[in-house]
Amino acid sequence: MSLVVRARRVVLPDGERAATVHTADGRVAAVTAFADAPAGVVTLADDEVLLPGLVDSHVHVNEPGRTEWEGFASATAAAAAGGVTTVVDMPLNSVPPTTTVEALRVKQRAAEEQVAVDVAFWGGAVPGDLDQLRPLHEAGVVGFKCFLLDSGVPEFPPLDDAGLRAALAELAALDALLVAHAEDADVVAAAPPPAGASYAAFLASRPPAAEETAIGRLVAAARDTGARVHVVHLADAGALPLLREARAAGVRVTVETCPHYLTFAAEQVPDGDTAYKCCPPIRAAGHREALWAALVDGHGGRPVIDMVVSDHSPCTPELKRLDVGDFGLAWGGIASLQVALPAVWTGARARGVPLARVVQWMSAAPARLAGLPGKGAIAVGKDADLVAFAPEERRRVGALRHRHPVTPYAGRELTGVVRRTWLRGVEVDGTPRGRLLSRGGR
Repeated sequence: MSLVVRARRVVLPDGERAATVHTADGRVAAVTAFADAPAGVVTLADDEVLLPGLVDSHVHVNEPGRTEWEGFASATAAAAAGGVTTVVDMPLNSVPPTTTVEALRVKQRAAEEQVAVDVAFWGGAVPGDLDQLRPLHEAGVVGFKCFLLDSGVPEFPPLDDAGLRAALAELAALDALLVAHAEDADVVAAAPPPAGASYAAFLASRPPAAEETAIGRLVAAARDTGARVHVVHLADAGALPLLREARAAGVRVTVETCPHYLTFAAEQVPDGDTAYKCCPPIRAAGHREALWAALVDGHGGRPVIDMVVSDHSPCTPELKRLDVGDFGLAWGGIASLQVALPAVWTGARARGVPLARVVQWMSAAPARLAGLPGKGAIAVGKDADLVAFAPEERRRVGALRHRHPVTPYAGRELTGVVRRTWLRGVEVDGTPRGRLLSRGGR
């Protein structure tokens, strides 16, 4: 089947313009003028923009082992509804965690024949699995995730400094990527523990210094080993100068933030509403605005933050402890895979940021991070992953396809609606046509 789609607005690598996108065998075959359209062309409505499928490189699917939290079928259905055509699954919260090739195969068997979009996989770096990093790399994982403090699940313990440096030395030899949850265990241990319904108390339990100290450790280890590292879910604006200096000094470090850090502010989080709990926490409005600035212009230099990904980390409603509203007891994680694009676009639009920049943050940059050359842009030779997006339509969040609809976005009005999604030239309709991807492949 050869799909041809045209639109008055198409987001291409060199900018936005009217164009016709021709596909063959699941890939983009040509991009021509709007008028160059054969019979049977799909013409988008005047209020729609054609985007490349988004790539979300930070998704916790949780299957197998905690499939009651989320599973491949529900997660990829939500992804497609949100314009995400490729997800990269994190190695923890599933059981077993993806810390061996055998565990990777278990996860792949669980995913095959039920995914609506394409799925790639992170490996895990934990104490005692140093000898597993090379085999996992050769098996095609896109990189390795580690924690620098308690992950929240006992089967995925954190790396101490010695373990971090040993892992980075091994990964540097492979030119493989380490992505790190960067909060410092000692700083968190010294902070008052969270308890009760007070969001201010929870915020105090995960202070900005926890992020800054851990990022400092990560940057120092990357500098000394020459390894590539990536900071996941940055919430603290105070770490931006450190990251800017590290890049200027040649340290190979990239950075992501998440829609919830760009949308919400601590001052607006209601006490007892544990749907907002995540780690690191949603910080004050000043942090939010500084994160936006670091995405857009980096204060006059290269932007410090490279991308925006969801960190979709759902759980059962019971684990969110909405019944008692206790931030100390609730699971920390925000379900947002389906709403990530409209959430980010709503904020970007309000700040005068063009849609093409959002596409860079949410498609091209995470595809590059994960080493998926067939993804991330509407360009000849790339997979024909396409999205019809209505950027001016407003809608309240509801009818979510995540396994559980608990999210702080529920009922919030956002701007931008995904109307259609195509995976390799075929419209996503619930049929599990997704593929399992390896790093560098398709």
